Amino acid sequence: MTINTASAAEPGHRRVLLVEDEQTIADVVRDYLLKAGFQVDMAADGFTALKVAASRQPDLVILDRMLPGLDGVEVCRRLRQTMSVPVIMVTALGTEDDRILGLEMGADDYVTKPFSPRELVLRVKSVLRRSVKEFAPEPSVEAAGLELDPASRTVTHNGTPLALTAREFDLLAFLMRRPNQVFSREELIKAVWGWDFGDLSTVTVHVRRLREKIEGNPTKPELIKTVWGVGYRFDDTGGGHGRQ
Repeated sequence: MTINTASAAEPGHRRVLLVEDEQTIADVVRDYLLKAGFQVDMAADGFTALKVAASRQPDLVILDRMLPGLDGVEVCRRLRQTMSVPVIMVTALGTEDDRILGLEMGADDYVTKPFSPRELVLRVKSVLRRSVKEFAPEPSVEAAGLELDPASRTVTHNGTPLALTAREFDLLAFLMRRPNQVFSREELIKAVWGWDFGDLSTVTVHVRRLREKIEGNPTKPELIKTVWGVGYRFDDTGGGHGRQ
């Protein structure tokens, strides 16, 4: 079990938990994060990662897919049971099924090895911009029994809190603020993820996860509708029934 802590940031700067068992990769990524002003905690296996996350309360987790003891997918699943911290999954497995599995377990983003440490830092900043408000939040929005509060980053359905990841929250917020407008997956990945390009299955997976949480019957959605051949729209007259 290995726990390392490093900091080149002033107090109050964002804390990143880096979970990587390949020491060379971990050291390089840590140095780039430190230069970017982040505080960095490190763990080399899945069980240690969970302990560090619980004790240090990071603002974001960079999580390797393949770890000794407990793999990254299971770590992500367990993190999602206890906290809403954003997770970027790092994987050497480049198949679409593997990437989708990470997203379905609650990862907010993924990066495939080999990767550029500089790009990874940019991804970290992008995820944090959307998961932690740096500016005055937008007003709350209500529709179809859903109430979304950007200040607290919470969503309720008929008063019942819903457990959403950072990306799920951002996607829902984007759609709810633009009811009955159709957006392609390309438009959504640029507006919500901030990517000019990327795997469009990322959007598909997040829409499916949102439907499982806000729709009465996810297989027959009434709130997030599919417009075949075009994309998705939020129907503010829908009658979905959210659940945790």
